Amino acid sequence: MAKRSAAFDLTLPSRRHGIAAYRWLHDSLCTEILQGRLRPGTRLPATRDLASQYGLARGTIIAAFEQLKSEGYLEGTMGSGTFVSRVLPEELLHVQQGNSAAPLRRRIRQPRLSDYGRRVRLFGGYGDHPIRAFRSNLPALDLFPAGVWARLTSRRLRNISRAQLMGCGPLGHPPLRQAIAEYLITSRGVRCTAEQVVIVSGAQEALDLASRLLLNFGDSVCVEDPGYPGATLAFQTVGAKIYKAGLDGEGIDVGELPARGVRLLYVTPGHQFPLGMTMSLARRLQLLNWARKSGALIFEDDYDSEYRYSGRPIPSLQGLDRSGSVLYAGSFSKVLFPALRLGYLVVPDNLLAPVGAMKSLTNRHAPMLEQLVLSDFIGEGHFGRHLRRMREVYAERLSILMEESRSSLDGLDMSEVQAGLQTVGWLKEGIDAERVAAAAKQRNVQVMPAKRYGRGKFAREGLILGFAAIDGKEIRRGCRELAAVLKRFGTGGGAHLAP
Repeated sequence: MAKRSAAFDLTLPSRRHGIAAYRWLHDSLCTEILQGRLRPGTRLPATRDLASQYGLARGTIIAAFEQLKSEGYLEGTMGSGTFVSRVLPEELLHVQQGNSAAPLRRRIRQPRLSDYGRRVRLFGGYGDHPIRAFRSNLPALDLFPAGVWARLTSRRLRNISRAQLMGCGPLGHPPLRQAIAEYLITSRGVRCTAEQVVIVSGAQEALDLASRLLLNFGDSVCVEDPGYPGATLAFQTVGAKIYKAGLDGEGIDVGELPARGVRLLYVTPGHQFPLGMTMSLARRLQLLNWARKSGALIFEDDYDSEYRYSGRPIPSLQGLDRSGSVLYAGSFSKVLFPALRLGYLVVPDNLLAPVGAMKSLTNRHAPMLEQLVLSDFIGEGHFGRHLRRMREVYAERLSILMEESRSSLDGLDMSEVQAGLQTVGWLKEGIDAERVAAAAKQRNVQVMPAKRYGRGKFAREGLILGFAAIDGKEIRRGCRELAAVLKRFGTGGGAHLAP
């Protein structure tokens, strides 16, 4: 076991009146070790430092340490440091489990949660899973220019100012807001100024901000079905009523939206999650007209539309809006890397003050160093070059997937892909996607049943297949393994029947 550094002061229980210093120190250290606050391998402060901290004679500290060593609590030699023993005596462990831990558990009182606290549910992240065919929602992390990022970070740290170490306003670092605004205006058709750009930790924080700012308990929110579960969870946690609207080939079906009573609509028009269609210009205009008449606001999540492979780019909903009805959100997790917790929320001018007030009471502002580095990464052209390179890489990987699917994936009808990092393959009638996914997992192939993202009935069951994060060799392997699974479920004695 590696020994842990302990360069901090050691906090011990207060010494009661009448207890000798030696006995108090010995018993306090025993208690800290037995109750797990001083873990095996932890290095204790030097005797001189501990004596100074508690106003004791150094000889008292040394005597207590030596006694604890003889009892098996501590180990170490003069000059090498003193550590909590890596293996404690069996009788001490027995005492801890039998006499100390159980009473501690009985003293813990369950706190009373708020209504919000009772509604909130864990929303899982990416997880530390192998990146294999056909992992979705991930970019090619191995192709990120980490060397450039490291160089920019090092330069910023060498030259960082006192003002930058102090932080920034809650809406974000102004040069980064300006760089993002210029990018969105040029590449995404967004109509905004830098002042309208709010730096957030990602689309999920943007959803949380919008939920708490715009929704009261019982308000109605409309989402796509199937759709992004993180949005639904955010809205449910504030007590909103969720209305699910179906999709057709052009995106959300406006005919299914109520004429009145919806406070907020969540959509992914650039690349619908998870089915992948791009909302047509006519449908976007129809949706904006509905919002204007109904009084609803629209949350536009443009989560991975930087990667477009066919068709002409369509301006964002926000860029087409003339009534201040759209909040526009995006993130750098899909275009750079997920651990970079930076994104943006473009809001109408009349929402900037309340959004800033909310952020000032939560995370105060996004991490300053990352904002500085990202500002340089965009401003010096690295971001644009990375996007262009990744479009070429992902287009090639998509081409391999489509070619392999046509030649070997009998029983899987692949959707046309215009943008994004994944696509959908539709199964033959009667084949259950959950069973296919379970069988594919046994062959180290990861596919996600599309029905996990919605409550509505699908005419056909489908599988979500990512292609961006894996190279051509892994795509071909995944297609071979998935073909074997589909062959078994398509022909084998009732295996194709849904349960």
